[in-house]
Amino acid sequence: MIRIGFDIGGTNIKAGIVDKESNILVKRNIPFPKGQGYQKTVEVLEELVYSMLIEGANTFDDIEAIGIAVPGSIDPSGEIVINAHNLGFHNVPLKAALSEKFRQIPIFLANDANAAALAELYAGAFKGCNTAVLLTLGTGVGGGLILGGKMFNGGMGHGVELGHIILMQNGPLCTCGNRGCVETFCSATWLIKQGVEVVKSGKNSVISAKVKGDDKRVNAKIVLDSAKEGDPEALLIFNQYMDYLSSAIASIAVLLDPETIAIGGGVSLAGAFLFERLNDMVEEKSFFKYRHKIVPAIMQNDAGIVGAAQLLDNR
Repeated sequence: MIRIGFDIGGTNIKAGIVDKESNILVKRNIPFPKGQGYQKTVEVLEELVYSMLIEGANTFDDIEAIGIAVPGSIDPSGEIVINAHNLGFHNVPLKAALSEKFRQIPIFLANDANAAALAELYAGAFKGCNTAVLLTLGTGVGGGLILGGKMFNGGMGHGVELGHIILMQNGPLCTCGNRGCVETFCSATWLIKQGVEVVKSGKNSVISAKVKGDDKRVNAKIVLDSAKEGDPEALLIFNQYMDYLSSAIASIAVLLDPETIAIGGGVSLAGAFLFERLNDMVEEKSFFKYRHKIVPAIMQNDAGIVGAAQLLDNR
C-alpha cells in the first residue's frame, strides 16, 4: 500500500508517493495555480495523483490515504482551510472537495509546519522522541510540536503558532497584527532588513561589497556569510539575531523540556556557525542549566510531502 502526500505552497505544489517507511517513491513539483480558486487546485491535485500512479506503476486501489499540508490554519475537524493567505484560501472546504474526487480514500489536512514536525518524527531528527520542537526560520517563523510521540495540534485543535509568541512588549509590528512576535525578530526577513540598513548607511562592509551597493540584492545568506567572514557590521547583526533566537528557544524549552529542538528553513543552512553558538546561548539562558539538543532539521524540502503522507498514523 502507498500514501499520497501534497505540500501546497504559494509558489509550488510538491507531491509524492510515499511508502509506510516514509520513503518517497515518486516526486513532483509544479507551479501553484495562483488566483484560479481552490477548485482549480483540486483539479491539479487529481491530475497529479493519476500521473504519479502511472509513473510508479501503482493503481488507485493501492492508495491507503491522501494527506495535504497547507501554509495556514485548519479548523478543528480537519476539514476546512480557515485561512491560507499565500494560497488565497479562506474557509475553503478542501477535504470535501477532494473527497468528491477520491471516494472511499481517507483524506487528511494539516498545517505545513505541523506536517513537517511529523516528518521529522517518522524519518528525521525526531526519531524515537516523545517530546520535540521544530522551528522553521524563513520569510516568517513556523513551528510544530511533537508531544506524547504524536503531532500536537493544540488543545482545542487550532494548531500551534510558535512564531507568534510575543518576545518583546510593544516591539515591531508583526504581519499577524500584534507587536514583538518571535517572527519579527527571528525570521530571515529580520536579517534582510538589518542588512539593507547597513547598505543604505554607506558603511564600509562586506555586505555592501557582496551586493555592490544595491540594497535590493541583500538576502539572509549574504548577511550570514558576511558574518562568517568576520565583517564587523554583519557580526553585530548576527549577534543580535542569536540573542533573540536563543531567548525564544529558551522560553519554549522551559515550557516543554523537549528531547530535541530542530531548526529548519533557509537560516538553518548556516550550519555549525549558527548551531554551535545557538546551543551555547540557549544553555546559558536555560532555567534547567543543561545543554539542550538543538540540531538542523533533516527532512527540509521533503518534510511537507512525508508529513502529509503520514497523517494517517497520527490519528
